[in-house]
Amino acid sequence: MVARPQDTALLAYTSGTTGRPKGAPLTHREVVVSVRAAMAAWRWQADEVLVHALPLYHQHGLGGLHTALIAGSTVHIRSRFSPEDLAATIAVTRATALFAVPTIYQSLADSAAAADPALRELRLAVCGSAPLSPALAGRLAEVLGRVPLIRYGTTESGLDVSNPVDDPRGDTVGMPLPGVRARIAAEPGADGEIQIRGPQVFAGYWRDPAATAAALTPDGWFRTGDIGAVDPQTGHLRIRGRIKEMIITGGLNVYPREVEIVLEAHPSVAEAAVAGLPDDRWGEQVTAWVVLRDGSPFDEAVLIAHARTQLASYKCPKRVFRLAALPRNQLGKIVRSALA
Repeated sequence: MVARPQDTALLAYTSGTTGRPKGAPLTHREVVVSVRAAMAAWRWQADEVLVHALPLYHQHGLGGLHTALIAGSTVHIRSRFSPEDLAATIAVTRATALFAVPTIYQSLADSAAAADPALRELRLAVCGSAPLSPALAGRLAEVLGRVPLIRYGTTESGLDVSNPVDDPRGDTVGMPLPGVRARIAAEPGADGEIQIRGPQVFAGYWRDPAATAAALTPDGWFRTGDIGAVDPQTGHLRIRGRIKEMIITGGLNVYPREVEIVLEAHPSVAEAAVAGLPDDRWGEQVTAWVVLRDGSPFDEAVLIAHARTQLASYKCPKRVFRLAALPRNQLGKIVRSALA
């Protein structure tokens, strides 16, 4: 039987960081349209050589394979990740493109592999699946010779937004890809839910009509569940965080990612995660967990004071705890339910 464009090509599952994973059937047309939009924006050619160490059960890693198959280019997939192996593979294969998540880029920047000149020969270093902190983006500019190309997408809608190849930025996820429409469900310039529409968006969840009804607006837009805002000067999209992760403290909204970025700007902090803990007085208490850079001391009072220099008082963490590593899934997304 010959597959038709409208037939299901794969059943992709959401990451499940804010709830139970849901199955999203994607058709051949939806997968190809999404991949080709990124290929056009990233100027992908048949002679491209891609390297990555991402799982193929997730759209990021699988998308790299689909890109190579569609273009007739080459992909080298590493079954396990280590900074040294990834850099050596890039050098040996003369790779032109790298797909990775922030935790992989963090490991590269912290390792001896960061000095490998092959990393600076890459034409594309794409980052996605989890937020990249501006502090790490700045470090990677030295490692890669440029800021990584940050992009944004979802399991249900494929690749949707990307920084431009010629002028990538480390503080946004870019602008809609060809054929993709994006909007913010809020007043112009204000924060609101990011909603996506286009031929790459799925039709609904597998055997879950209630979740499907909640995910699609009456006028046919997919509700991503992410909160964002558009820079009116550049048209670039910034992501504030997930609606389900928002902390409500004393009746005021706090986006965890905003607090995390401030903490990660402190010289002693390698990574930070923020979540709300139940509190009799505030409803939820802004709480932080940090991973320190090697050799850096932990001082809770200093980190809270640092946050107070850049954030309104209600956004500042009331407590900061030290962890050896943040709880993450295999794509590098923080599992906030495990923090408490």
